[in-house]
Amino acid sequence: MNKINVSAYALAKEKLCVENDTISDSLFSDYGVNRGLRDVNGKGVLTGLTNISKIVSFREEGAKLIPCDGELWYRGYNIQSLIRDLEEGEFGFEKTAYLLLFGEKPNEKELEYFNEVLAESRGLPTNFTRDVIMKAPSKDIMNSMTRSILTLASYDPQAMVTEVSNCIRQCLQLIANFPMLAVYGYHAYNHYDNDESMYIHRPDPKLSTAENFLRMLRPNKTYTQVEASVLDVALMLHMEHGGGNNSTFTTRVVTSAGTDTYSAIAAAMSSLKGPKHGGANIKVMEMMEDIRANVKDWEDEDEIHAYLSKIMDKQAFDQKGLIYGMGHAVYSVSDPRERVFRRFVERLAVHKNKERDLELYNMIEKIAPQVIAEKRQIFKGVSPNVDFYSGFVYEMLEIPMELYTPLFAIARIVGWSAHRLEELVGMNKIIRPAYKSVMEEKE
Repeated sequence: MNKINVSAYALAKEKLCVENDTISDSLFSDYGVNRGLRDVNGKGVLTGLTNISKIVSFREEGAKLIPCDGELWYRGYNIQSLIRDLEEGEFGFEKTAYLLLFGEKPNEKELEYFNEVLAESRGLPTNFTRDVIMKAPSKDIMNSMTRSILTLASYDPQAMVTEVSNCIRQCLQLIANFPMLAVYGYHAYNHYDNDESMYIHRPDPKLSTAENFLRMLRPNKTYTQVEASVLDVALMLHMEHGGGNNSTFTTRVVTSAGTDTYSAIAAAMSSLKGPKHGGANIKVMEMMEDIRANVKDWEDEDEIHAYLSKIMDKQAFDQKGLIYGMGHAVYSVSDPRERVFRRFVERLAVHKNKERDLELYNMIEKIAPQVIAEKRQIFKGVSPNVDFYSGFVYEMLEIPMELYTPLFAIARIVGWSAHRLEELVGMNKIIRPAYKSVMEEKE
């Protein structure tokens, strides 16, 4: 029997799938179905209620919705105030994690004990790093982490128990161990695939999540206070963003089916790794490299305007016609995370002698909305989002690009955990939306 070429067979059938799986735009309009569960203004279809966070992008004035500066609230507190209230040298990730998980700010004693709980939880099973993480290293660290998450279930005798207290324990352990899964996964890949030296540093129980990440990543374990503080703020800003983002909604959908914590978080990871979700800052970095290579004078507004126009016209960069890092599915006038983050970016740029690169970012931030307005019909405002600067920050922190999306996951695991707990406590009904069939019956 001749060997069948499955790839060739699949390629031959692609046209058939496209032909039979395409649904005309007119049918979506006829039945009032919003693609992506969003209307033309980018507003999401209401699918649930949450007490965890709030996103504000419009103000109601009578019957009208007026675009406004964006706001992000965690458990009733504006993210700007949570960051502003941090004392010099204080790290906010752990304090904010407590707030999101339990709904209240911790007092000094509660925060101290919560930090001890996380420190106690930072530890993988015996030989897990060798037997699981190093066994099949991958450049795709998100896949490596997801495999590790699912494997951790086999080490947990209560893996399938979905009582709230048990899920809290599991979530805390995953929050504590995500930095290790990410960094160790990267070091294994860097050693076996790139033939570089490998080192596995243990986390220090006295250090914060941001400090431990940098400590475990770097060969000499060293970092500056500025570096750790800026990374800590980046993690705070990425921890949570409402129940409607793709990975958090995935968490709630899978949780509603009654599945275990490990499976729910693995599903969220699979969502986040999609380039339309968690990989946006990587596209910004690739675009910026392209702009640096093709724009001779970074201070010439006309030259930058012309090149951004070429990008929009699909004549430059990746020919997708997108200026990455500009605009957001929800925010209109501004992304509050970008507004908060910018001053920390500026601080780190000075610390790293990257002021010239920062000026280029500022120039593109100024010109890009003008170009987009000239080239596209805009239903709401266009402004830079947090991804526009986060990749630049990670670059300045000498974090490999393979870890950009895993860093997002290290932060967002907190929001996923909070939404999983809220779904378990308050919903108790499987999420099952409806799809209208437009199939033609055949004899």
